Amino acid sequence: MSPAEKPVAVVTGGAAGIGRAVAAALAGRGYAVELFDKDAGVHGTAATLAAGGAGVTAQTVDVADEAAVKAAFANLQARHGQLDALVSNAGINIQRPVTALTLAEWNRVIATNLTAAFLAAREGAAMLRASRGAIVNIASTRAAMSEPDTEAYAASKGGLVALTHALAVSLGPEVRVNCISPGWIHTHREKLSKRDHAQHPAGRVGKPEDVAALAVFLLGKDSGFVTGANFVVDGGMTRKMIYAE
Repeated sequence: MSPAEKPVAVVTGGAAGIGRAVAAALAGRGYAVELFDKDAGVHGTAATLAAGGAGVTAQTVDVADEAAVKAAFANLQARHGQLDALVSNAGINIQRPVTALTLAEWNRVIATNLTAAFLAAREGAAMLRASRGAIVNIASTRAAMSEPDTEAYAASKGGLVALTHALAVSLGPEVRVNCISPGWIHTHREKLSKRDHAQHPAGRVGKPEDVAALAVFLLGKDSGFVTGANFVVDGGMTRKMIYAE
């Protein structure tokens, strides 16, 4: 990519939450951003962000479907001819007792949270190598700690951390690959209590913008010596000793 060209980024799961925040942050840094999301509302998100002058477009894509991902990246290449940054953020959770969790539900979570990141990296690899670009996978602190009844989600996020360092070795030195593991990030409309904030050593629950800021750094040139790493963004919660009251 020449310095005169606008860098191009793909963000999966870009309709809302962390994905939307990452897209907005990248657009603000001059990227042309393409959002992939199964939710047709992703087009509204793209239109809203583009209304502010940013170059944001969207495709309705089931990121767990191989044919759909192939087609989405073919469309991207036809539209932009390059890819400089990939953020695999799409994810779902089915919280159910392990004795009641069906194989179909397990497979759905693994496909959306883990297999989708593999497919995106595979389909984007050639363009990312050509641009000497970067990948950021969005995992979770659930890769290292759990609540009850989250086997599929925890397994998918643990796999994503491992996939990250494997891709970093396989695609380097042309492509850097890193991972962000968020803790409690407030992406919904529920009201937070003072106790919710106070339990975090940082003094508050996280915001999508906290994750987006790190993603922008990891995708940029200032992090050129950083690859294969997992960054925990959780306000210090995984370092806090908690005893029963």
